[in-house]
Amino acid sequence: MLITVVVVLGVVLLLAALMSVRIIKQYEEGVLFRLGRVQGTRKPGLTLIIPFVDVLHRVSLRVVTMPIQSQGIITRDNVSVDVSAVAYFRVVDPVRSVVAIENITAAIDQIAQTTLRKVVGQHTLDETLSETDRINLDIREILDVTTVDWGVLVTLVELKDIQLPDSMKRAMARQAEAEREKRAKIINAEGESMAAAALGDASDIMMAHPLALQLRNLQSLVEIGVDKNTTVVFPAPIMTTIAELGAFMARESAAAGPSGRVVPAPTANGVHAT
Repeated sequence: MLITVVVVLGVVLLLAALMSVRIIKQYEEGVLFRLGRVQGTRKPGLTLIIPFVDVLHRVSLRVVTMPIQSQGIITRDNVSVDVSAVAYFRVVDPVRSVVAIENITAAIDQIAQTTLRKVVGQHTLDETLSETDRINLDIREILDVTTVDWGVLVTLVELKDIQLPDSMKRAMARQAEAEREKRAKIINAEGESMAAAALGDASDIMMAHPLALQLRNLQSLVEIGVDKNTTVVFPAPIMTTIAELGAFMARESAAAGPSGRVVPAPTANGVHAT
């Protein structure tokens, strides 16, 4: 009879010892409750508790990746968009994360969806597409203010995807095409202006140096001759040719004299040539 009691007592003590042993992993921290009251935290490793008296809650301290499902949002300029995001957070106060909130992940998911709709709705479509860094920072700051009482730190929030209506995509494509055409016309006009200025400078140089125009004509003939064309149409300075022809006729008329007979030009010894 005594042996039976000793065996039973030994089994009970062994079970009590097994129930009092807890192992906390490196990335966890334990929150100890004794008779319903918080007694503090337990660091990673082997720890002992009192069976049926103590309760140990393990809290993970790793960064949690939580996707924020797509939200239908109307921007400040009345454009409907679907925006999805992702949030990263971790527990910095294990006691608060257990005592202050029942389900951290569900609570942050709901507040993140609400904050996403609120922040994006305060911006226009262009700001939403171009200023994502500022929107991410605004969402994170709002979440930090809310979750600090829960012992949670939101480390990062990023907009993951922005879906636009098909009509808005077509309108943006037309706008981009019109913008490119505008830039092309401006560049073309600037090129014409620069070319006109260069031609004006060249004309001034040719007026100051008449032989420059003749040299340019000869260069053009050389360039045309490379193609070995049988017919060459070359623009000549017509007004200059007419002026030279008029001057030639005037000189011939003066040389003919009043009688209409051509007066021979004098030779070197003063005798007129016949």
